[in-house]
Amino acid sequence: MTIFFTADTHFGDHRTINIQKRPFDSVAEMDSVLIERWNGTVAPDDIVWHLGDVARRPADVPTLLARLNGIKHLLRGNNDPDETVAAQGWASVGDYAEIEVDGRRLVLCHYPFRSWNGQHKGALNLHGHSHGRLKPMPRQYDVGVDPHHFAPVCLGQLIAPA
Repeated sequence: MTIFFTADTHFGDHRTINIQKRPFDSVAEMDSVLIERWNGTVAPDDIVWHLGDVARRPADVPTLLARLNGIKHLLRGNNDPDETVAAQGWASVGDYAEIEVDGRRLVLCHYPFRSWNGQHKGALNLHGHSHGRLKPMPRQYDVGVDPHHFAPVCLGQLIAPA
């Protein structure tokens, strides 16, 4: 079992193609690539932390979750209404989490922090929201799909030397 992280999928949202300059000609193409890359990366028993901004239409979320591999946890983003949070298929939902993966303490939230719990003791901040456009800080990683080839990433991919 592997633990993955992702954010800012924005399934079904044509605005994201234009605003974030995603390389897709249509929402259908974007959604197809997102699902294909998710399922090509994540096995059914893997864990995925989705750090917010799931989909434009909350009514689509249960069907999307059923199509995506893994045990899925949601940390709400600014574009996730109550219906998305309440959708069938989440193993857990929240706004913030602190977990340990591979001996590393992780602070998870949709939003990037200037400082976070354990920052000066080696804790990492994983976030979404910025679509790869935020100037990096030490020990802080954007897990959104835009800077990660539209697929979830594991901790090793994030912290591997460039």
